[in-house]
Amino acid sequence: MLKIYDTLSREKREFKPLEDNIVKIYVCGPTVYDLTHVGHARTYIAFDIIVRYLKYRGYKVRYVVNITDVEDKIIRKAKEMGIPPSEVARMYEEDFFRVVKELNLLKADVYPRVTEHIKDIIDTIRKLIDLGYAYVVNGNVYFRVRKFEDYGKLSRQRVESMLAGARIEMDERKEDPRDFALWKSAKKGEPYWHSPWGLGRPGWHIECTVMAVKHLGEQI
Repeated sequence: MLKIYDTLSREKREFKPLEDNIVKIYVCGPTVYDLTHVGHARTYIAFDIIVRYLKYRGYKVRYVVNITDVEDKIIRKAKEMGIPPSEVARMYEEDFFRVVKELNLLKADVYPRVTEHIKDIIDTIRKLIDLGYAYVVNGNVYFRVRKFEDYGKLSRQRVESMLAGARIEMDERKEDPRDFALWKSAKKGEPYWHSPWGLGRPGWHIECTVMAVKHLGEQI
């Protein structure tokens, strides 16, 4: 019997896929703003071992690793190098795949890029706004943390005890300091896309949510 640790219950449980013999795995891939390093290697080797073992046990594995190709660090690196952010992203994406090959890692079934899912991201943000989970302020869209009752459940943290600004950009325009950006209004010289809220780009919190649902369904 295969058992895995369940973060929610804090105990080992028998591994039972949602669908018979099918396992869906989504791994948060690299933000391609610099060369691939040993920390990346550790992550992807670990999941490579998991995927190989599940296949050895007879499971059919659907394996997705995303590529974050638009983000603050990429934009900063592009300014330093004097080239477009898209060139920075492609250059370091190629380096990532070079390392994947050198380490003899299994290829994921899909490597979705954030920039290829902008429409899906916008559609998802629209739904969150319609449901009251997000709100618009001057071209920015923020997620209402307090609206989601189970927020912090996996980490067993209370919203009230979370330190505002620790992982979230402070902004006086927010309803609550803990709310985080789903869509960022465009600043001069930054890449942007058209949206119902003006020119801008997605915040990194929403990206993996959208790509996981797009390629693996609403439940993994």
